[in-house]
This record gives sequence, C-alpha cells and structure tokens, in this order.
Amino acid sequence: MKDSVAGISYRFTDQDLLTGALTHRSLGVNNNERLEFLGDSVLNLVISSRLFEVHPEAPEGDLSRMRARLVRGVTLSDIAASIDLGKHLKLGEGEMKSGGFRRASILADAFEALIGAIFLDGGYAACRDEILRLFDPLIEALPDVEDLKDAKTRLQEWLQARGRPLPEYQHFREEGADHAKRFHVKCYIPDEAQSVDAVGDSRRKAEQIAAAGILELLQSNGTT
Repeated sequence: MKDSVAGISYRFTDQDLLTGALTHRSLGVNNNERLEFLGDSVLNLVISSRLFEVHPEAPEGDLSRMRARLVRGVTLSDIAASIDLGKHLKLGEGEMKSGGFRRASILADAFEALIGAIFLDGGYAACRDEILRLFDPLIEALPDVEDLKDAKTRLQEWLQARGRPLPEYQHFREEGADHAKRFHVKCYIPDEAQSVDAVGDSRRKAEQIAAAGILELLQSNGTT
C-alpha cells in the first residue's frame, strides 16, 4: 500500500496507521473510529491555537464561531474531497454500492481519522504542519465574524442593543413520517405585532429560519 494519500504531503512510517485511518466501520471492528476520535481533538487544538495566534484581539465567542465554521462536517468533507480521500477508503460492500466514498459524513470522519493517524505516526509538529497547510487558506478566507453568527444569535443581539424584549418561539405543528418530519415554528417579539412562520426538518432549523425572517423584517422596516 502507498505511504500516503495523494492530496497530502505527509508520508507514513507505520502503514497500519494509514490503513486504519482509511477503513470504515462497515468492514468490521478494526476501523477508523478510534483514530477519528483522536483526530477530532488534535484538529480542534491546532485550529484553536492558530486562530488565537492570528486574531489576537478576538474575544472567546468570536474565536469559537470561527473554529466552528472551520471544523464543521461540511468543511471537513470538502477538504477530504479536495484531496481525493474517498478513492482511498476501504468500505464494506453495502457502503461501496451505495456510494459511501462520496458521502459527506464518511469523508469528514475519515479525514479526522487521517489526522489522528498522522499525529500518532509523526507527532504533533508534523500533524500541525499538515493541518495548517490545508486550513490556512480557509482561515484567511473566513467571513466577518458577524456573518458567522447564527440567525437566533444575531436577532437576540439586535434586540438587546435596542432594549427590546427577547424573541419567543412557538412550535405549533409537526407533520410527516418519523424519518421525514417537518416542524412548523412561529417567531415573534412580545412588543411587535408582526411574526414570521417557518418550516424546517428540525425544530432548531425552523427556529433559525424564523429568526432570520423576523430580523430581516425588523431591519427592513427600520424598526429601532
């Protein structure tokens, strides 16, 4: 087996670590889940340290939001896809037939496992170098911190800055089968006549959509 994945610069000494990182649980007990656990911790440490370094004035909340954007599943799966990690994965027959090598969750988990394997094989410094090679461009391209805040947080801060009461969310209906639920939510401000209804595949998503809607409404109306 090759000593690395084409899209990374690190070369493994222990081939078993690389094999383990690329082995999905669909093949049995000797899979990458433990390495994924380790890689997740190392990745968070390296990204936290880098953000702390390049944003010396940022408060804890802003650093947390930036880190969350960088280490979320969609970002990790995108990086995994960019280094063609999927074509190296060892999957069970069922996962292979269903296209598991393209599935975002499998790619993200395998990428974390790869980070864990690099850490064990080469140590922290080598692992940090590889992570930053992949993540520094993303760190530089991060949007403004305000744009990283979710809609509920932005709405709450907007209202607090104006001495307004906090929003309230009413869950008034659920529909659909258990595996495809749709949640109907209303967001309103106690001192505001208008409200916004939203639908999402989870209560949290529905609340976020409703919060974004009521905030846009308040701002467009020039409400102070």
